[in-house]
Amino acid sequence: MPDTTYLVDSSIYVFRAWFTLPASITDAEGNPANAVFGFSDVVFRLLKQERPERIGFGFDESLTTSHRNAIYPAYKANRESAPPELKHQFQLARRFLRGIGISEFGSDRFEADDLIGTLARIEREQGRRLVLITGDKDLAQLIHAGDLWWEFGQDKRMDAKGIQKRFGVRPDQIADQLAIAGDKVDNIPGVPGVGMATAASLLRKFDSIEVLLSRIPEIANMKVRGAKRLMGLIDEHQDTIRIARQLTGIHLEADLPAGLKLEPQPPEQSAFDAICDELDMSPERRARWERLLDELHGG
Repeated sequence: MPDTTYLVDSSIYVFRAWFTLPASITDAEGNPANAVFGFSDVVFRLLKQERPERIGFGFDESLTTSHRNAIYPAYKANRESAPPELKHQFQLARRFLRGIGISEFGSDRFEADDLIGTLARIEREQGRRLVLITGDKDLAQLIHAGDLWWEFGQDKRMDAKGIQKRFGVRPDQIADQLAIAGDKVDNIPGVPGVGMATAASLLRKFDSIEVLLSRIPEIANMKVRGAKRLMGLIDEHQDTIRIARQLTGIHLEADLPAGLKLEPQPPEQSAFDAICDELDMSPERRARWERLLDELHGG
């Protein structure tokens, strides 16, 4: 088996802890710390179980400055900005990763998906397989043969064949499928009345949006209910599909932070102690982390 690189879409695990763990969990200054503690527990389990030789954690930095907002200003406009106390915890989560010698990355222009996609391309070109730790269906489009989409918290795993079984299209068709059907989660418009299943039927026949839009009259002859109406909808909403496709595709040439290294590094004791002190981490939890870090680095 080739070397494996683990790329983590971090937000789901921070948000999940924020919503599920009690706000009574606080840092040294009495600020809520439930999200960062819950996230750190996920990181601990992942590192202990997988012992990755290459791993990185991606974070989103803004809901309004992505390059997709320049294409479509309403992109993700349905989402509320995180409250200040959660934004603070996101920063603590990133500092904690740095404190234990693990790479984290973000950008004010590219989303975590784009940074993960770019790293996935680079790692694949170097002969490595990818394990994407995420709960986001969008990242399924990055999966190739031998790779794994893994929602770690619930242990849901899909390889390329599993993705095709789940969505009805190949991983490389996911972005086209979302462009046709739209994505309410990200406020991406689609063709009204056309869902993921119908979009999958169209792509199984035409393979891609480019072919679909070049052969619209043929839709009327498909063996699906309301084929003629479907043809009219696709014809009417061609511009919507084209715009949406610019939003659903993950960018594979994003600017990465300078000096980014995916190999876990031995932590600097002072940085580790500082973030543990700020989090008011218990001696037992701190000792558990120190034992794991010693194991990972041959101490």
